[in-house]
This record gives sequence, structure tokens and C-alpha cells, in this order.
Amino acid sequence: MPHVLAHPNTAPPAPATGDAPVDAYFSADVETDGPIPGEYSMLSFALVFAGTFDGVTYIRPNQMDRTFLRELRPISRKFQVEALQVNGLDRRRLRRSGTRPEVAMREAAQWVTALGGNAKPVLVAYPLSFDWAWLYWYFIKFLGESPFSYSRCFDLKTAVAVKRGVPIAQAGRDRLPDFLRSPSRHTHQAMDDAIEQAEIFANVFQWNGRG
Repeated sequence: MPHVLAHPNTAPPAPATGDAPVDAYFSADVETDGPIPGEYSMLSFALVFAGTFDGVTYIRPNQMDRTFLRELRPISRKFQVEALQVNGLDRRRLRRSGTRPEVAMREAAQWVTALGGNAKPVLVAYPLSFDWAWLYWYFIKFLGESPFSYSRCFDLKTAVAVKRGVPIAQAGRDRLPDFLRSPSRHTHQAMDDAIEQAEIFANVFQWNGRG
């Protein structure tokens, strides 16, 4: 089965006690064969545990090694050649060996819930709109619910814009200052990009802004 699951029994740092909610962040990246779910297919997705926040303290993982990856069977015949050229995924191979979407989404939800513990899972992406649309659609379509509910999400691009004091159009990954960048490469492979994004997220979260 094409997947990576590191340290599945390792829990995140214990949330603070009391009634205050605690966020557990999961960096997400999807690779698809087109622009919208349903008409096109999500071919792979990765999730990386990216820390917790109790409203006072953000706890950054020592390593971004608690990960989840699945490659999926296509759900439609439509695809865009240019999308496949970007991610390099083979639809014919995935039709034979990809995980069925209903299995992949159930396993993903179980992994997120187990790793999050008592914290509330929050999906992180850069930008959020594309990855959230695909993952939420797939969770609802094939599982009936999402571990991130209908709105527990964090747009890293907006956070960069606010902290840097720049318009959204100037808050792209390619415009990040060096101290916010990740040492990981952006490869258009789901796991690589989710790890890179988790590192950027932690850098941005710990940064006090602008200066």
C-alpha cells in the first residue's frame, strides 16, 4: 500500500489542563489531476503534524516526522494533462494500485483523531483554499464527516500577509524572507510539500512579526 506513517503511536505534547480549547495543527498538501473535486480526482494527499497551541504557548515539534500519506484511485475519467505534468503522478498506475477513497479518508480521519488526542485538529495550508476544498469534499463524500469539522482551518498565506504587513498578492511562498523559509524543497510531491509547509507554519507562528 503506498503510504508513509511515521510514529503512529506518538502523541503530541499534552494539552494544557482546564476548559480552554487547544489546537493541534496538521499541514496538508494535495496533488490532483484538475482544478475542482468531483469532476476531477485527488491523486495523493499528505498530512504532517505541525504542533499545538493553547492560546498562550505554541509547541513546535522537534521534527516534522509524524506524517500520513496516501495515493488514491481516480474517481472520474476527466483529467488535465498539465496537472499531471506538474505532479508526475500516473493515473493508470493509480487505477490499479491506488487506495480506494473511502478507505483513505477513513484512515486519515482515524490518524488525525488519534494523534490530536484531546486537542481540536486544525488543517493548515498555503494557500488554504485549494487543499481545503479537496480534502473537505473527499471527507464528506466518502466518510460523511471531516476530522476538521466544517471550518477548523488556518490559511498560512493570510497569516504571512498580516504579520509582514503586505497585501495577499505579495504574501506568496516565493516572496518569503529567508528566515521564514523551510530547508525542505518544494517538489509538487504531497509529502515533501506538506513537510515544507509545516516548517514554514512553525516559523511564521513563532515570529513576532515584520521586523
